[in-house]
Amino acid sequence: MSAWTFADIPDQGGRTALVTGANTGIGYETARMLAARGAAVTLACRDRNKGEAAAGRIRSAHPGADVTVGDLDLSDLDAVAAFATGFASTHDRLDLLIDNAGVMIPPLGRTRQGHELQFGTNHLGHFALTGRLLPLLDATPGARVVVVSSAAQNIGRIDFDDLDWRRRSYQPWAAYGQSKLANMMFALELQRRLAAAGSSLRVTASHPGWTSTELTRSASFLQVFGSLLGMTAGDGALTTLRAATDPAAESGSYWGPSGLTGMSGLPVRVVPSRAARDEQVAARLFDESERITGVSFGLR
Repeated sequence: MSAWTFADIPDQGGRTALVTGANTGIGYETARMLAARGAAVTLACRDRNKGEAAAGRIRSAHPGADVTVGDLDLSDLDAVAAFATGFASTHDRLDLLIDNAGVMIPPLGRTRQGHELQFGTNHLGHFALTGRLLPLLDATPGARVVVVSSAAQNIGRIDFDDLDWRRRSYQPWAAYGQSKLANMMFALELQRRLAAAGSSLRVTASHPGWTSTELTRSASFLQVFGSLLGMTAGDGALTTLRAATDPAAESGSYWGPSGLTGMSGLPVRVVPSRAARDEQVAARLFDESERITGVSFGLR
């Protein structure tokens, strides 16, 4: 498979993209490169000031870039609903939804609805956002959803008896692994259900490998080693961008770095974890996520 770089991103003129967590890290670089290729990009961010600053940097780097900022707090399902309603009322198409934002190994925290912070933000927030924007996506020819997971899915386990860490002693890494496994399962199960319903909407997934970003702010040792050994955010974003724009990226495909350890290198197609490929668990998680969020995809 040939090397794939920024130069391979097709022209995005006339396309509308929404990137969550686009004020920093791979989300910012994903938004910047899409805008550079001509897409109208909404930076969906929890902190408007940081979002506006990021939009300003993109405009400075790419004069004429079409970038706007939207207020989105994925840790609050009511805020997700309000954002999705507002976006759908002001846009007649959505070509790319990139579920990128996330939190990583913080101290135990809760979303506004009381869910464990990583599961609630990384999975439930994006699940609800995607479900609420599904009619707009499905009505846009050639649309695509990209779910950004992580190699941490390999240590994940979906504990249906304690999804929110109320019975167990909280373990940040295990909770993060559960949330990223849930991301991967969501992408694969959504693809299966859309295909069964005859929808042409494409769903792909990616992981950035070891990339130096602010996501590791809760782990000082990762920040140190990441700054020395990790890829730049721009390089780490290429897996997401390939999943989002490569015409050959099939629905259900998963993209990661090409290096020997899978933590660095140019983007190639990779294999989801064995746990992520458990269709029975994924279907149960999808149904449970609909129940928890109150968002029905209308797919069975």
